[in-house]
Amino acid sequence: MSSGDPAPKEAAALKEAADSNRTADRKAPAAAGPVWSGGPLAVLLWTGGLLLLLFSVAVAVTIGPARISVPDVWSAVASHLGFGASELSPIRDGIIWNLRMPRTLLAAVCGAGLAVCGTVMQSLLRNPLADPFVLGVSSGASTGAVVVVVLGVGGGAVSLSAGAFVGAICSFALVLLLSHTLGSTTDRVVLSGVAAMQLFSALTSFVVMTSADAEQTRGVLFWLLGSLSGVGWSEVALCTTVLAVCLVVCLAHARTLDAFAFGQDAAAALGVNVARTRIVLLCTTALLTAALVSSAGAIGFVGLVLPHAARALTGSGHRRLLPVTALAGAIFLVWVDTLARTVLDPQEVPVGVVTALIGVPAFVAVLYRTRSTP
Repeated sequence: MSSGDPAPKEAAALKEAADSNRTADRKAPAAAGPVWSGGPLAVLLWTGGLLLLLFSVAVAVTIGPARISVPDVWSAVASHLGFGASELSPIRDGIIWNLRMPRTLLAAVCGAGLAVCGTVMQSLLRNPLADPFVLGVSSGASTGAVVVVVLGVGGGAVSLSAGAFVGAICSFALVLLLSHTLGSTTDRVVLSGVAAMQLFSALTSFVVMTSADAEQTRGVLFWLLGSLSGVGWSEVALCTTVLAVCLVVCLAHARTLDAFAFGQDAAAALGVNVARTRIVLLCTTALLTAALVSSAGAIGFVGLVLPHAARALTGSGHRRLLPVTALAGAIFLVWVDTLARTVLDPQEVPVGVVTALIGVPAFVAVLYRTRSTP
């Protein structure tokens, strides 16, 4: 079926059916027009967002106890990339390249990935309050990490990140099994995710309460709240690779996600293989979320709030929306992480705590915006 097959009357009927939905969450995308919706303006927005991201990374690396300037950052980066020699001392160069730069870049990657996952899930499940953790992936990752750290599964050969990744995949597999058994509708997927979330959260609490000592408990709980401290270039490379692959997959399904705005029945009428598309995109978002959580812990609200902000700028077309959401999420988490590591210096605040403090008011605003009308 070509993209021009749907007749004008059929397209109009689908649009009318979508507009007739009684719930406000289905009205929300059409409630306010996008600020930037044209092609040239969208490209300008992407370019501006990319430049702002580069500026944010460069400035964020300079913030900390050691006095470092933006030229110092560029000099260190250029030196390690083979573009000349740096005049910085080994200590200052190490602070930039080995400590702050990996952390800041991973913050950007995590913010972009979580925001993209939230965008896809909100469109796929037709739920404006869906985010990457609605499938229980975060809870599964938490359980996997706790099993490795507290119970010593793997005998030291398995890292915390690897355990978290395996736990996340197991949780998502359980969600797929439950939702398939119950009918595979969007509501069943969400409910299966809630069930998996509660199950793995209970398992995590049980292991910590029965087997962990005070030091282990503190370390695990800090990681569970989201932490980018101590990350290295290996985590940056892994998460960047997974993000790039998953973003390509999501962009390839951009028109399909647009069709889901009319509901799965309307999408099927437009020639979309609903079951296959849902499995592919849910697996993609689960894989990306698992990779990010395994490296940075559970960072909430990014995938819930940023997609709504991006839609206000670009509209609901996913070819424009996905790149803008990724840039917005990256910039947001870079500055949140900077705030988390400096606001109570020398003590560090978990990143997830800061995102929750910012995200809860935004979450309430989304609830008011999407509340049902009489």
